[in-house]
Amino acid sequence: MHREPRLERFNESVLSKYQVYNSIFLTLPFDDISKTGSLLPLFQELCEAGFKENKNPSEIIESFFSKYQDNPSEKDQISLLFRFIQYIERQVVLFDAIEDASFPIVNNMDGRGTLRNVKEEAEDKGKTPELREYLKRFNVRPTLTAHPTQFYPGAVLGIITDLDKAIQKNDLSLIKKLLAQLGKTPFFKKEKPTPYDEAVSLIWYFENVFYQSVSKIYNYIQQNIFEGEDLGNQVINLGFWPGGDRDGNPFVTTEITLKVAQRLRSTILLNYYRDLRKLKRRVTFNEVDVIIAEMETALYQSAISRSGKIKMSLEDFKARLYKIKNIVETRHQGLFVEEINDLINKVNIFGYHFATLDIRQDSGKHAEVLEEVIKTHPEIFPENYASLSNEEQIDILTKVEGNIDPEKYEDGITKSTLSSIYAMQEIQQKNGENGANRYIISHSEVPQSILEPFAFLRLCGWDKPTVDIIPLFETVPDLKASPNVMETLYQNPVYRQHLERRGNKQTIMLGFSDGTKDGGYLMANWSIYKAKEMLTEVSRKYDIKVVFFDGRGGPPARGGGKTHQFYASLGSGIENEEIQLTVQGQTISSNFGTRESCRYNLEQLLSSGVSNEIFSEDKNQLTDEDRETMTNLAEISYKTYTDFKQHEKFIPYLEKMSTLKYYAKTNIGSRPSKRNKSAKLNLDDLRAIPFVGSWSQLKQNVPGFFGVGTALEQYEKAGEFDKVKALYENSVFFKTLLENSMMSLTKSFFALTAYMEKDKEFGDFWKIIYTEYKRTHAMLLKITGYEELMENQPAGKASIEARERIVLPLLTIQQHALRKVQELQEQGESAEEMLEVYEKMVTRSLYGNINASRNSA
Repeated sequence: MHREPRLERFNESVLSKYQVYNSIFLTLPFDDISKTGSLLPLFQELCEAGFKENKNPSEIIESFFSKYQDNPSEKDQISLLFRFIQYIERQVVLFDAIEDASFPIVNNMDGRGTLRNVKEEAEDKGKTPELREYLKRFNVRPTLTAHPTQFYPGAVLGIITDLDKAIQKNDLSLIKKLLAQLGKTPFFKKEKPTPYDEAVSLIWYFENVFYQSVSKIYNYIQQNIFEGEDLGNQVINLGFWPGGDRDGNPFVTTEITLKVAQRLRSTILLNYYRDLRKLKRRVTFNEVDVIIAEMETALYQSAISRSGKIKMSLEDFKARLYKIKNIVETRHQGLFVEEINDLINKVNIFGYHFATLDIRQDSGKHAEVLEEVIKTHPEIFPENYASLSNEEQIDILTKVEGNIDPEKYEDGITKSTLSSIYAMQEIQQKNGENGANRYIISHSEVPQSILEPFAFLRLCGWDKPTVDIIPLFETVPDLKASPNVMETLYQNPVYRQHLERRGNKQTIMLGFSDGTKDGGYLMANWSIYKAKEMLTEVSRKYDIKVVFFDGRGGPPARGGGKTHQFYASLGSGIENEEIQLTVQGQTISSNFGTRESCRYNLEQLLSSGVSNEIFSEDKNQLTDEDRETMTNLAEISYKTYTDFKQHEKFIPYLEKMSTLKYYAKTNIGSRPSKRNKSAKLNLDDLRAIPFVGSWSQLKQNVPGFFGVGTALEQYEKAGEFDKVKALYENSVFFKTLLENSMMSLTKSFFALTAYMEKDKEFGDFWKIIYTEYKRTHAMLLKITGYEELMENQPAGKASIEARERIVLPLLTIQQHALRKVQELQEQGESAEEMLEVYEKMVTRSLYGNINASRNSA
C-alpha cells in the first residue's frame, strides 16, 4: 500500500521525537513525588481502555486509584489529579515545540500554494505579466486579535522558541534543561491580563516572527518575480486589535489605546535599530559610516523616548537609506546592497506604525453616545431626532458640524468613545496615517449604524477624516440586509465624497462567529458567500472597490480551518483584490508561531488570491442548479440548527453540563465572556468564543457540524443525492466547507460524555447531539467516498489524533470534576470548600485542551 509522504515525514519527525522527549520529560524529578511522571502513562492507558468499555470518567478515575494507589485519601487523589493536569499542559507544549521544529520537514516549503510554485506555474502557462500586474495591487492583511484562547505567558513562549531551536539541532542536553525549566515555570495567571498585557504578548509575534517572514516574502517577490524592480505595493500589511477593540471590553481605555500604539512604534524602531547595527558592521565605507552612525543614535533615542518624541522622521529615514544605497552602488561596487535593500523594504512595509491599530465598537454603544450628545448639544442635533424618519436622520448625520470636547462628559461610554477618536488623530501624527485609520462598527444593521461614528469623527475636529469606516455584518438577517445598507450609503453625496477621498475603496467586515452561533454552520458560510456576491455587485455598480475583511476564528465553526482554500474558491463574482482576516487565539501560534510556519501560511494566502484570479479560468462559478442545491442545504440545516437551539434544554445543558461558566474564571483574556452583566444566560449576549469553546471542551463541536448531516440525508431520502454529489464535485467552496466540518467531527469524542445518555434531565438532549453527529459522519463519508474522516489529509489527521490522545486524561479529569461539582452543589453549604476545589480543577483543565486543539475557539 502506498504511504503518503507527508504522513511518513510527520510520523518520523514529530511522533517518534515526541515519544523520545516525552519519556525524558516524564522522568524528570519536578516535585517531591517523582512518581507523577511514571503514573501518567498508566492513567492514560486506563482512560483509553475505560472509554472502550463504556465506563464513565469517575469510574475510570476510581479504578485507577484502586489499581495503582494504596487507598489514598481524597486530598491525595485531588493532589495527584492537579499534578497530572500540570504535566499534560507541558506535554502539549512539548508537542507544539516538536511540531513547530518539524514544520519545514513535514510541509513542502516549495510545494503547492507557495510563491515558488506560483511563479513556476505562471511561467509554464505564460502568465508572468498577469502575475506581476496582480501583485502590484493585491494585498494580504492578517489582523491579530487578543481573544481569550491563548494563555501562554511570555516566559513559556520563550521556552517554546528555545525548545524549537534545540529540537532542530537535536541538542539533548539543552532539551533536558528546557524541559526541566518548563516543569517549574507557572502557566497561568492569578489575575486577569489587561488589554495592554494582551497587546504586549501579541506584539512578540510581530517582533520575532512577522518582521522577518514578511520581508522575506517581499524580497522573494521583488527579486524573483519583478527582477529587482520596485513593486509599488506592500503586498502584506499587518493589523492589530488589542488596545483598540472596545466591543464588549470595558477595560480598553483611551490611555491603553495610545500606550499600545506607542509600544508598536517603539518595537518597530528597535527592530530597525538592530538591523542598522548589523548593517553598520558590513557597510564600513567612507561617508556611509557617518550617515549610519547618526541614524543609529536617532533611531535608538526615538525608540526609547517616553514622550514619543521622534528624532528622525520616516521620510528622513527612508531618504538616508536611499542615499546609502546610492553611494554603495556608485562607489563601492554594490557591496552588501541586498542587506540595504532588505532594510529599505522593511521600512516601506512597516513604516513607524508596524501594524494598523483598528478601533472597534458596537453600534448599540454608538446609539447610547448619540443619545447623550443630543441631550448636551441641542445646537448640533434636534431634540426630536429619535422620532424623525430614516431619511431625515441620515441627512442630519451626514451634515452635522461642531466640535465636541469629550472632557466635558463624566467617565463613561460617551467620553471613552469620543476620546478614542482624538486618540486616532494623535496616533496618526506619531505613527503615520496607517497607525490607526480604520473604525469598525459591530452589529451594523442600518445605514445609521455606520453614519453615527462617521458623524462623531467629524464632530471631533476632523473635517475630512483620514479613516475608513468599516461596517461589520455578522448575523444572518444583517448579512441579508447588507447590500441595501451599503447602497444607501453609496447614494449619499457626503459619504460618497468621503469614499472618493479614501480612493473609492470601501472595506466591509463579515463575521463568522456570531453568524454560526445565530444560523448554524452551512447557513453562516453560505450567507457570507452570498452577501459577498451581492456587495460586490452593488459596489461595482457605483464604481467602488469593495474589500472584504473576514472575522475568522480558529475552528471551522468560526470560519477557520483550511482558510486559503476558501479564498481560492470564490470566483469572479466576489471582489478578491485583498484578503483581510482576523487571526486569534492558538491559531496565531499554530499558523504564525514560527518564521517557517508564518511564511508558509502567508504564502498560502497570497497564492489563493492569485490562483483564484489568474489560474482558475473562472472554474469557481456556481451553476444555477448548484446554487439551488446549496441554498436548500443551508435552509434545511438552518431549520435543524434553529430547532435544536430553541430546545428547552439547550441553555441549561450549556450551563450545567459544559465548562461555559468557567471561561470567565481562567484569567486568559481581558474581555468578559458575556456582553452584559445579567445573571441569566442569554444566547444573544453570549460571546462566540466561550460558546464554541464549551462545545469543544465537551468534545461535541456542535457549531461545526450540527444540521449538516440532516441536510445531506434529506437529499438522500428524496433520491436526489446526485445533486449534492454534483455540487461537491463542481464547487471548491462546498468541498472546503465539508472538509472543515470533517475536522470538527475528527475532534469530537462522544465516549467522553456517553454517561450523559442516562441522565434524567439531559439524556434525551445528549442523544439528539450524538444522533446528528453519527448522521453527519455517515453522510460525509458517503459524499466524499472516503473510508474514514480526513482521509485526504493524513498528516493533519495524525496530528489531531496525537493531540487528542495527550489530552484524553485531562478531559477525563475535567468531566470527573464537573460530575463532582454537580454532586456537591446538591449538598449545600456543608460542601462549599470541596466544591471550590473541584471548580478550580475544571478551570485549570481548560488550558491544556484549549492549546492542544489549536483552534478551539
